[in-house]
Amino acid sequence: MQEITKTQNQTLKSERLIWGIFWIVIFALYFFGLSIPLVGPDEPRYAQVAREMFERNDWVTPTLGGAHWFEKPALLYWLQIVGYKIFGVSEFAARVGSAIFGLLTVFSLWLLGKNLAVNHLGENGDIERKENPVEYSNSLTTKDFANWLALIAASSIGLIVFARGASFDIILTFPLTASLVAFFIFDQSKNKSFTTYYLPLTAFYFFIGVALLAKGLVGIVFPLAIVAFYYLLSFKLPGKTFIFSLIWGTVVSLLVASVWYVPMYLTHGFTFIDEFFIQHHFARYTSNKYAHPQPFYFFFWVLPLMTLPWLPFFLTTIWRLFKVQSSRFKVQGSKFKVENKTPLLRFSLSWLLVPLVFFSFSGSKLPGYILPALPAALILTTFGVWRFVQKSAARKLFVQLSAAVIFAFVWLTLQFFSAPFINSETIKYLMETANAQGFTEEKVLNLHTVSHNAEFYAAGRLIREADGKLKKFLGVYEVLEEIKRQSGKNILVLVPLEYLKELTETDLINAQVLSDNREVAIVAVSAKN
Repeated sequence: MQEITKTQNQTLKSERLIWGIFWIVIFALYFFGLSIPLVGPDEPRYAQVAREMFERNDWVTPTLGGAHWFEKPALLYWLQIVGYKIFGVSEFAARVGSAIFGLLTVFSLWLLGKNLAVNHLGENGDIERKENPVEYSNSLTTKDFANWLALIAASSIGLIVFARGASFDIILTFPLTASLVAFFIFDQSKNKSFTTYYLPLTAFYFFIGVALLAKGLVGIVFPLAIVAFYYLLSFKLPGKTFIFSLIWGTVVSLLVASVWYVPMYLTHGFTFIDEFFIQHHFARYTSNKYAHPQPFYFFFWVLPLMTLPWLPFFLTTIWRLFKVQSSRFKVQGSKFKVENKTPLLRFSLSWLLVPLVFFSFSGSKLPGYILPALPAALILTTFGVWRFVQKSAARKLFVQLSAAVIFAFVWLTLQFFSAPFINSETIKYLMETANAQGFTEEKVLNLHTVSHNAEFYAAGRLIREADGKLKKFLGVYEVLEEIKRQSGKNILVLVPLEYLKELTETDLINAQVLSDNREVAIVAVSAKN
């Protein structure tokens, strides 16, 4: 018996060491490489909005190029401003808040696993406990499931990618995850203690308020709709405590959200209501006004791909879930009854389906929209992984090694292989080249393109329309007119390579090609004498 106990202790120590190493790697990886140049149209704009607020010491009004920018709430900008204050204005500072929220999403799922998940696992929704001490030492405990859930989440391609971006999707995903985890802990609590009942219920509403600050109305629509659908799937009504909490809880959520919405309304009145709610909530959802059309089924393949490399486990769990759930409906006269043995699975399914269906009907679709459903997909994925690793120690090692390979792949990609792609997606190095050659104050215009990347890297120098939007020039004559408006001063032109000859082969202007990134060239132009 002493030998058995010794073996158990050694196994537990080894497990703790392995999980400790994984946590250190996850933490380090999520902050690694955040200093690469900002890419795409959104990262530079959001980083620049925060920089303008930072420079004005204004925590209320978002602006871009000095013009009002009321597309999104302020939470991301606040995180970036704090980053700028601590680290200075940089790519790392613009992204560090997203990395933290990514890790907090992982931690929220770990907390869910630690508190509840063990009671809802196994072949038929119940974990199989082993009585033999040697066998039990190799079986999985509650904390094991929490660790597996965190590992699967942290190594999923969707979370890794979006936790590295200076965008709103991960900023919304964390508070939504935290609110729903808090609700489920409350819902499954067996006693009315403060820490497992009233505190989680209060946290549910608090994080709804944070989600409202993260991305607007979906911050309250999704949690309440997911909870309602969960009760519907469970064929039960919410208890009195939850029903009454809707009154005081809504007040909590609105109080949290009011720290930005109230000052914005008091400062900008109906202009804020129109642009923020009407244009960027309702018009964006009901139309293709912002030019992001995709087919109805778009998110039905985007979301599963976000679970990579664990996609097979996600698909098998989904298949198994529908199979088991359908078998649990029993006809009793004219009534249907469902056995309530898998609340976490049912809750995860509700969490998955509400955003999936909601955004599938949207007229505007981008991959990041569906990120709030990813934690639910990862919970379902972990059920499949859990079943798989219980079969043998070799399977357990296989999954752990697979996660290690993913982390190594991400590190190697960022360290050695991302540069060619990033260089063609940013104008950072073009502007650095121009500055190094003495073109440090010249205005920058866009010819046959609109480089939103320039919002950050050419801030304060871009030529804009009267409404603050970047101006798109369409020919060399327009460039010449702009030179005249600038009193004959030199101008820097960003131009796609296929249009470069318009500048270099004309007799109207002098053109000096300074550099290119294989997509866009930067050219110093001046009027000929």
